[in-house]
Amino acid sequence: MYQTGGTVKETIESIQRHEYVLPAIQREFVWKPEQIQRLFDSLMQGYPFGTFLLWRVQAENSSKYRFYDFVRNYHEKDNPHCPQLALLTNPVTAVLDGQQRLTALYIGLCGSMAIKQPNKWWNNPDAFPTRHLYLDLLASIEPNEEGDRYRFEFLTQHQIEQADSSATCWFKVGDILTMQAGPSMLRWLINKELQTEQLDGAFSTLAELHQVVHTKPIIAYYDEKSQDLSTVLNIFIRLNSGGTVLSYSDLLLSIAVAQWSNLDARQEIHTLVDELNKTGEHFTFTQDLVLKAGLLLTNIGSVGFRVENFNRENMAILEENWPQVRQTLILAVRLLASFGFNGQNLPASSAILPIAYYLCQLRPGDGYLTTAAYTGDRKEVKVWLTKSLLKSSGIWGSGLDTLLTALRETISIDGQDKFPVNELETTMARRGKSLIFEPEELDQLVDLKYGNHLTFALLSFLFPFVDCRNKFHIDHIFPRAHFSKPKLRKLGLSEAEIDEFQEKRDGLANLQLLDGAVNLEKQATLPAEWLQNAFSDEQSRENYCEKHYLDNVPNDMRDFLTFYETRRRLLRQRLAQLLDQKNIYVAGESDEL
Repeated sequence: MYQTGGTVKETIESIQRHEYVLPAIQREFVWKPEQIQRLFDSLMQGYPFGTFLLWRVQAENSSKYRFYDFVRNYHEKDNPHCPQLALLTNPVTAVLDGQQRLTALYIGLCGSMAIKQPNKWWNNPDAFPTRHLYLDLLASIEPNEEGDRYRFEFLTQHQIEQADSSATCWFKVGDILTMQAGPSMLRWLINKELQTEQLDGAFSTLAELHQVVHTKPIIAYYDEKSQDLSTVLNIFIRLNSGGTVLSYSDLLLSIAVAQWSNLDARQEIHTLVDELNKTGEHFTFTQDLVLKAGLLLTNIGSVGFRVENFNRENMAILEENWPQVRQTLILAVRLLASFGFNGQNLPASSAILPIAYYLCQLRPGDGYLTTAAYTGDRKEVKVWLTKSLLKSSGIWGSGLDTLLTALRETISIDGQDKFPVNELETTMARRGKSLIFEPEELDQLVDLKYGNHLTFALLSFLFPFVDCRNKFHIDHIFPRAHFSKPKLRKLGLSEAEIDEFQEKRDGLANLQLLDGAVNLEKQATLPAEWLQNAFSDEQSRENYCEKHYLDNVPNDMRDFLTFYETRRRLLRQRLAQLLDQKNIYVAGESDEL
């Protein structure tokens, strides 16, 4: 049934009283601050707000389902999820369509946003300042290039205190909820000591905000009164699957949530994603990966995100095996972290899935990470993983579901007590995912640059003896500080030589993996001097240089290019040997490797 006439204030109060709730089939809040700001601008301009779809759940049925509250004070790290409500026994209205808009309204009027600032570490508490929504009452209402007329912004208290009071008049949007129309608004503006010519425009903007929140009947909705969850789920999927409002995995997660009997699928999956991402130096896994891992590890279907794979029978299997799925994924991610991988240098998160399936079959426990009996197995896993990541053609791109299904079958047959590297590579080659590297690919790899998402993987492959379990850095052997044009000119280099120095400064041949603390001590020290200081005896220094291909390090910065080309050639030879490319020639040379 179609209904009209609700106000924003009435809707906010319904959320506060938990009369409006979110069913388990809803996804998380995903809007960014800019989207919330544009929503409020649209309301102020009188644009259509859209129609909501509401599910009226009777009191006798509300306790049968799981419901969640709206996010009220969003914190990207500490509070990104919708909290689960206690068992409800009163009638409630579940929001089937409109969660993002309603949450945005609530955050703008009653809550806050804390989004990580760029260039700050994730574990820095100052990286997530709390911001509230403000409206600049003095901003021009002439439309900008995107059609916005009103200046809404999420600001910190510090930003408000530092704002230029002669050019801006920031009004905290939430204060409009308790402000009376008319004289009280005028008194607030007068207390801001605005100029006379500023008052009319500021008052007009503030009055429009008051009407939008308090008096305009802009909330329209459809009522669904069926008490059957299957009917509601079908409506939900029909409503969302035709567009891009939800990702397909969101819909499939919704189905899993509705069909699990004992565990809360939504909470279990989101909690696991958070735990995986906090491992080591932080990863960026998603619910998509966890869902696909659930299908893979429990031998459901063809691993694809298809509705038939998420039927009631399969979801019962997934729920029953969830503890093992969860334990295995945590172990697999810890294994990757022990290899030195994290969210910044793992270019394809799906590469973890065959490893997880192998561990699920093996069930070695946490001892797999450190026990000497598994040392060789861990090495095989690392080499196979790294080769698959380095392959420029993209092993983990198109055809992923078919590949994963085939690899699962190979592991189930050949990987009962050891990681079946040869069998996996054969299976991959049959599907056009060969791990054989052509000469051109080797040339591309040895010319990788600092900052490339594959550079760490390649360095760890070339120097597997470097322990990456602790914090490490990708270090410039010749420090970047010595490559400025003024410093290079002082060495008497030509402009052409300076350009070549700078072009090769960040190349692989000038990089090494170094313990973080050691790298901080090294700083801008030239390599010959650093080696002399870091290794007191000549034998240990020679051993380090031999293992890291540094035995030709010059004393003079002018000899950098000779050092670079020599080490590049050595690294390419080493890479070809590690990849078993016995008949590949180094470009420009006639000697067979």
